[in-house]
Amino acid sequence: MSDEFGQEQAIRKLGPGKLVIASHNAGKVREIGELLAPHGIETVSASALDLPEPEETGTTFIANAELKAIQAADLSGLPALADDSGLCVDALNGDPGIFSARWAGPDKDFRLAMQKVWDAVEARGPDAGRDAHFVCALALAWPDGHVEAFEGRVDGTLIWPPRGHKGFGYDPMFQPLGHAISFGEMEPDRKHAMSHRADAFAKMVAAVF
Repeated sequence: MSDEFGQEQAIRKLGPGKLVIASHNAGKVREIGELLAPHGIETVSASALDLPEPEETGTTFIANAELKAIQAADLSGLPALADDSGLCVDALNGDPGIFSARWAGPDKDFRLAMQKVWDAVEARGPDAGRDAHFVCALALAWPDGHVEAFEGRVDGTLIWPPRGHKGFGYDPMFQPLGHAISFGEMEPDRKHAMSHRADAFAKMVAAVF
């Protein structure tokens, strides 16, 4: 992180204690809680604190993660961690990208979202590739407005029909490179070891703990 003069500033450390997970997505809150458990962090979700969901007006994953984390930290008076993540499909020029949740509609129907993604790829013709990647941006904010951000990625291919019920979101249609099963078929511990969220977490843990 740099200051206004372009000089590198030390990354702020996070000590044991309570941390707000700035998300109303139960699957995401659970996964983040599992990743934080070994570090002495007690998590509480934004929904449990009845915090509002901000409008995601950023144009990047990190911008959206930062605005969610900063609002949650300001309203709760506690450090807050926000995640903004999504599926980026090469054949769709990176869509759904930062709009991944919106493709699921107001009811957060990811079966519908996966169908929309697959239909869009199929509409590109038989030569359209199936390459895709997940991106996860993590933003850690403190009540005084300080924020640190980290980004992770995992590459893979789209599969159809979707397989597995162990993940959430687009997991059942995403098969990571080097593996023969989808994220939806993977046991949580295995996914946590190599996912986009795990990649971002590894960078955050190395920096702030």
